[in-house]
Amino acid sequence: MPAVPQPDPPPAGPPRGADAPIGVFDSGVGGLSVLAALVRSLPHEDFIYLGDTARLPYGSKPATMVRGFAFELAAELVERGAKAIVVACNSAATASLPDLAMAAPVPVWGVVEPGVSAALAAHRGGPIGVLGTHRTIAAGSYQARLAAVGVDAWARACPLFVPIVEEGVADGEIAELVARHYLADRPADLQTVILGCTHYPALVSTLRAVLGPAVTLVDSARATAEVVAEGLARLQLARPAAATVGRVQQWVTGDLASYRHVAAILGGPAGDVLPLRLPLAPRAAWTASPEAAA
Repeated sequence: MPAVPQPDPPPAGPPRGADAPIGVFDSGVGGLSVLAALVRSLPHEDFIYLGDTARLPYGSKPATMVRGFAFELAAELVERGAKAIVVACNSAATASLPDLAMAAPVPVWGVVEPGVSAALAAHRGGPIGVLGTHRTIAAGSYQARLAAVGVDAWARACPLFVPIVEEGVADGEIAELVARHYLADRPADLQTVILGCTHYPALVSTLRAVLGPAVTLVDSARATAEVVAEGLARLQLARPAAATVGRVQQWVTGDLASYRHVAAILGGPAGDVLPLRLPLAPRAAWTASPEAAA
């Protein structure tokens, strides 16, 4: 099965040096799974992570609102000197891309395209499952990309998965009961499932127990890290491998203690955790009226 093409991000605006940090943003802590994969793949890079916990969840909010948040956070990262941006939130990626990538003055990658490509590489026939928030499933981004290459999708919104993970009970009886409820009517020939929310890798053990070992679970975090590493090298923005180990800064719009607690549950990478107060600075010109273009 052919992979979905990965277009190069547009080379807009003045280039930033390889020593500049990579910006990553998410609606909260789920994107730490993407950040962790990026740190493993690119250990010499510096990272700035923005966790918008004051406005979570994104998955139940209108697309135009989430789109505005995405442009706002991307602008904040550009102001902080990011050489590239990774949209680590599926809900934000489906609401803002590709428009955000075309507007921003630095390369932008999301998690949807890499996840679809990884699922197609693992595909052995039958439909591909997509599990995500209400916003991600309603947006239909995964389904449309699969349909474009002739593959059927079975999509299911799983809104209770995020609070289950954040409560630290992803491997318990409650998680399995909820998973069995969501997956009860899955197709009999389902062999590949995309975890379309960055919280969901924490549920891998539970999902394997429900779906069985023959079903391949696709975590877009690892695939995204590979795409970003290849893209930085192609654009000559990669920090040399001989450089020192990179630093990670995590900026959070909500309560720091709650963020640290859930980050510990998810196994997020070490790094400074600092407060980021809303509202953010006025938007740059390239972010003007993103909702109007939706």
